[in-house]
Amino acid sequence: MKKIIFLFCFIAFIFSSAQKMDNIQPGEVLKYRIHYGMLNAGYATLTTMKTTYMGQPHLYVKGVGKSTGAVRAFFKVDDLYESFINYNTGLPSYYVRNVSEGNYRQHFQTAFNHDNNTLILTDKKNPKNGSKVIKTVKGIQDMLSAFYYLRSFDAGQIKPGDVINLNIWIDDDMFPFRLRVAGIENVSTRFGKVSCLKIIPSVLSGRVFKEKEGVTLWVTNDGNHIPVAMKATLMVGSLRADLDSLKNVKYPIKFTK
Repeated sequence: MKKIIFLFCFIAFIFSSAQKMDNIQPGEVLKYRIHYGMLNAGYATLTTMKTTYMGQPHLYVKGVGKSTGAVRAFFKVDDLYESFINYNTGLPSYYVRNVSEGNYRQHFQTAFNHDNNTLILTDKKNPKNGSKVIKTVKGIQDMLSAFYYLRSFDAGQIKPGDVINLNIWIDDDMFPFRLRVAGIENVSTRFGKVSCLKIIPSVLSGRVFKEKEGVTLWVTNDGNHIPVAMKATLMVGSLRADLDSLKNVKYPIKFTK
């Protein structure tokens, strides 16, 4: 059940060009129910708000992950992710990952400079380490901004057969990912059936995930591109996440019986 928000944003996908965030509605709330095997393991909630950062319009995104019930009794998760995404470029300006997972603690803050492709990383858990400047690549995303950058594209711009390459900043390092749009499927949700793009990312096997293509994500095949379901085969057990509630999405979603 570790890294609830990580699993969602880790498998999100982006394009290399700048993209406005017009398709994301400020005030949107997405809540997901997480299952580890047969257990109801916890919830992940993503919220948005329009704000100003460094004098520029930004989308502020917050992700919260918490374990619940029996899982919380033996493995307590309280994760907080925050990202300030430039509204006109879709690129992150500032990113926070502050997580508590069992005995594991981590608190990183990252300030991006896309003009010279660098970032400043601060380890708030270990202040003695100070801050360091790190060289990155053009168009780098953090885990939250990648999730919303995909969703900024219009309906029909992502199609079966597409292969997407991206670079995401995770913790204190950059990771390249490749995502394949495998097809279109009708997916059953608690709200009804909905047409979805089936996404299969190539992930790092042998660490968290059992197989290189051990993760599958289904996102609505419309202008919202909202993930409605995800399943992952882990080194130990399996994980599934399902959309539990949604509020203030920009475009009506066509659920059918």
